[in-house]
Amino acid sequence: MSAQGGMKNLSTAPGVTAQAWSVLLASTLAFLVCFVVWMMFGVLGVQLREDLHLNSTEFGLLTSTPVLTGALMRLPLGAWTDRFGGRIVMTVLLVTCAIPVYIVSYATALWQFLLIGLFLGCVGASFAVGTPYVARFFPPERRGFAMGFFGAGTAGAAVNLFITPSLQAAYGWRFVPRVYAVALLVTAVIFWFASARDPGAGQTQRSWLDSFKVLRNPHVWRLCQYYSITFGGFTALSLWIPQYLKAEYGMSLVVASAFAAGFSLPGSILRAVGGVLADRFGAHSVTWWGLWVAWICLFLLSYPSTDFVIHTIDGTVSLHIEVTLIVFVLLTFALGAVFAFGMASTFKYVADDFADNMGVVTGIVGLAGGLGGFLLPILFGLLLDFFRVRSTCFMFLYGIVWVSLVLIYLSEVRRTPVAGRATG
Repeated sequence: MSAQGGMKNLSTAPGVTAQAWSVLLASTLAFLVCFVVWMMFGVLGVQLREDLHLNSTEFGLLTSTPVLTGALMRLPLGAWTDRFGGRIVMTVLLVTCAIPVYIVSYATALWQFLLIGLFLGCVGASFAVGTPYVARFFPPERRGFAMGFFGAGTAGAAVNLFITPSLQAAYGWRFVPRVYAVALLVTAVIFWFASARDPGAGQTQRSWLDSFKVLRNPHVWRLCQYYSITFGGFTALSLWIPQYLKAEYGMSLVVASAFAAGFSLPGSILRAVGGVLADRFGAHSVTWWGLWVAWICLFLLSYPSTDFVIHTIDGTVSLHIEVTLIVFVLLTFALGAVFAFGMASTFKYVADDFADNMGVVTGIVGLAGGLGGFLLPILFGLLLDFFRVRSTCFMFLYGIVWVSLVLIYLSEVRRTPVAGRATG
């Protein structure tokens, strides 16, 4: 009785039905579980790095391989969602991906993990399915919130950081993928019965070739740039930070994963808040100011532990500068929050400007973000092996954010009238 009353209260929101809320909750659960699975190598890889004697570059390749197919599959899955509907595509995806996830438990060599990782990584493409699917159940003025709420399923990155180390410590790492394979199947059943037929399925009359003509629009490429740093940076750091904390601050894997959640959790939960802010103030304002905050945080995180010897008139003075653990957690918390806002505001752009082609554009933008999440951990490893400075990962992201700020200034801010820019 109370559950029904709660659903009725939710459905009183203007233009939002009880069915819409059910679809949103079921889709968010599915995306959360998929994200847990997608990120599991970020934790398992720390142990595998020792077992397989991997260098930093190989570790980056191991953790990022699932992200590659999760990125590449977003484009076709977004298009299939427009054609066949989110309910069917999401269910098939959950069931199919349970197979390679289970097979991971039998891998013994790096090439086997990389090969299987390519297949299990398809779970990361669930974002391109759920985003247009849930948006179609909500009125335009509530879509920023709906997509932000669904995007909060990236909390799976934080859930992974809590659950995976505990399961691994108690039962061994091979037990983890077996549990997650069962979780995918259970989630598929829940999703099917809690979701509804996609009202946008088969509505498009475009051919496949016509659908992808949107790539000629330069605005799509700008959105790809924004999302490659917000989502790509969030994904890459969610994979990289546990081993960073373990090496930099001497933590155990369980403790390092718990502290890493200080980045992943706000970067997930606050995505819904970012959607509300984008509805209220416009996608441009949220993206612009969020990138400025990220730029400042990354500047501070980039500074390696340093000792200065200053020659004064009274002799030498030594000065030590470092990012302490508490400062690191606070800065990554803020960074995760603004990345979450940026992820939500990017898809507010998509919903406003490409409402009739949302599945394909979601797939294109999601592909760019996923490729960022794939390439960045590999680049982090290469930079660490070459320069031997752990904070080079933040230095690199600092440079990318700076480029993004320049691009958004040239394409949008400089063209903004003094009286103000229309929201959205």
